[in-house]
Amino acid sequence: MERNLAAVRVRIADACTSVGRSPDEVTLTVVTKFFPASDVRLLAGLGVTDVGENRHQEAEAKAAETRDLGLRWHFVGTLQSNKAAAVARYADVVESVDRAKLLTGLARGAAERGAELDCLVQVSLDPPGAGEGRAGVEPDGVLDLAERVAGTGGLRLRGVMGVAPLGGDPAAAFARLAEVAADVRRLDPEATWVSAGMSADLEEAVRAGATHVRIGSAVLGRRPTIK
Repeated sequence: MERNLAAVRVRIADACTSVGRSPDEVTLTVVTKFFPASDVRLLAGLGVTDVGENRHQEAEAKAAETRDLGLRWHFVGTLQSNKAAAVARYADVVESVDRAKLLTGLARGAAERGAELDCLVQVSLDPPGAGEGRAGVEPDGVLDLAERVAGTGGLRLRGVMGVAPLGGDPAAAFARLAEVAADVRRLDPEATWVSAGMSADLEEAVRAGATHVRIGSAVLGRRPTIK
């Protein structure tokens, strides 16, 4: 794990150098889906500060078990509206806000926790007519949703998140995300986060301006099978 983590950090640094950025501009979020809380503790010991999960039940349990570590928990998966309040009670960041229906629950959970919740609008980067693909709001609907997030008490608009389409060109997808992110920053200058890039395409994301990358297998290895 230590070797893998170091290798990912080198990849991030090299990608930053290639476009004149500082590696300090990029936050590494390690996605620990299916890995135990003991691995989260090891990651914290290696200097990881941000951890991501995409399944509510698993995330809730791990966040509770590792509360003493002071980690920043990112929820990065598809979010059901009936789970929104529960997620907001432990997550510090919800990266997958893709519809206004989630906002009431997220705000309620944030109020119960007594802390503002950082939110990213998830942008669909699938090409038009691609059929069923990644989650996210279509680019032409992002500003409306971003404005709703910014106007909801207890929620803080931080920026946008995107996932490169399956089988597509990640560089082109992340360039499109960068354009959408610029529009969101014009709406709210403090919404500067761009979460993009995973194990296979983090370089393309960083070169396109990502401020956060979500890395799982490149750090933790192949995910265990959960039956």
